[in-house]
Amino acid sequence: MRRVNGVALLSRAVVCMGSSTAVGGATQQRLVQAAMLNTCSISNPLWFTRRLGDHFGLSKPSVSCGAGGHVCFSSNATSLAQEVHAQDKFLPKDVELYQYEACPFCNKVRAFLDYYKIPYKVMEVNPISKKEIKWSDYKKVPILKVDGEQMVDSSDIIDKLFQRINPENNVVNGEEEKKWRGWVDNHLVHVLSPNIYRTASEALESFDYITSHGNFSLYERIVAKYTGAAAMYFVSKKLKKKHNITDERAALYEAAETWVDALKGRQFLGGSNPNLADLAAFGVLRPIRHLKSGKDMVENTRIGEWYTRMESSVGESARIEA
Repeated sequence: MRRVNGVALLSRAVVCMGSSTAVGGATQQRLVQAAMLNTCSISNPLWFTRRLGDHFGLSKPSVSCGAGGHVCFSSNATSLAQEVHAQDKFLPKDVELYQYEACPFCNKVRAFLDYYKIPYKVMEVNPISKKEIKWSDYKKVPILKVDGEQMVDSSDIIDKLFQRINPENNVVNGEEEKKWRGWVDNHLVHVLSPNIYRTASEALESFDYITSHGNFSLYERIVAKYTGAAAMYFVSKKLKKKHNITDERAALYEAAETWVDALKGRQFLGGSNPNLADLAAFGVLRPIRHLKSGKDMVENTRIGEWYTRMESSVGESARIEA
């Protein structure tokens, strides 16, 4: 009975869970030149090369000099070099993320770590027993441990990491960036649960993903998939009412179109490169991308091209084996 009753805890946990740039050839050449000129002063040139590839889709860099042997810089190259130097100052030895695989707030943090290529270990938390975080007074996820220091709350974690990467930047984000980060946390996240648990079949699809990627015993997986899916199907109806949602898909599509409108024709909200708002929106949407709700969203709105650019820019996961 204790295990079955634990599904109520799982349901509450899942409420939390639910609640490549195109560059011209000449520009590429200038970026490569700038990169090669700066690698001599970077302690981790392999990391730098990887960041170039993630940002601009470059293969092996090669150097050729301009007239008189001078190397030309573009403003984008200078910006990238500054970012690399900033990143080079923040090299934590041990980063551990305590998470639920499908939690949108956890995925926000992962998107940030992946984009900045900060290697991290994942500690998947059992949402029923939460034994993995018994050491902490904070009983929610995500929790990030950086060289033994505990950080909590996804937005606060990202702010602290960003300031350590950019210690000379006292302003974490501008007004536009701040506005849309708030929109992600206070609006976008809330339209997800009513969509991923919209029907019985979608609820089962979602829990199949959650239990396949989560930290469950075989017994917990079976109980959670069917009992949890049924519970969240009904919980999602309450969430729909709480957030004044009349049509789940319409709300999701509207949110996606609102985000695309916010880009104002830019590749990213941050311009030529993603900013923290881009990473937040991408992070919370990533768990649903290949569920029916996410597929419907991409097929019925304009968000797909931005999402694809984000996938290319964020690149491969920086996750390492624990």
